[in-house]
Amino acid sequence: MSKKKQHVVPHESGWTVKRAGNSRASFVHGTQREAITAARESVIRQGSEMLIHGENGRIRERNTYGKDPYPPKG
Repeated sequence: MSKKKQHVVPHESGWTVKRAGNSRASFVHGTQREAITAARESVIRQGSEMLIHGENGRIRERNTYGKDPYPPKG
């Protein structure tokens, strides 16, 4: 299974989920919330990372799912 990051980015038809390195959208959704939900389900299965972009295209949030390579100490 691929461990590529999923990006939630603005799209002319709403919001889309794109896998890192792909030029085409994996999914297109009407709202950012719907796109985030779809991306989260995908990255949880893959154990990878989700990057959420704002309307300006800049990353505003990132979430990693799966085994943490740097767990907190304590």
